[in-house]
Amino acid sequence: MVESTFEPKITAESVGQVIRAHLRVLKLTRKPSREEFLTIAKVAGVGILAVGAIGFIIYVLLTMLPQWVAQ
Repeated sequence: MVESTFEPKITAESVGQVIRAHLRVLKLTRKPSREEFLTIAKVAGVGILAVGAIGFIIYVLLTMLPQWVAQ
């Protein structure tokens, strides 16, 4: 078996670069307005309901289909 010789080199400089990049992104962020938050919450809720509905339909098909085929 071939052993991997790749080892990431973690240095103080590379860690500093990552921290600076993260801080730069955090400086750009802001708190969403109430309207933005409600819109995002509605979209997420619709997505959750859609996934649940698809799962329920699959469940019903897999439990009822064998009964329909057996008749």
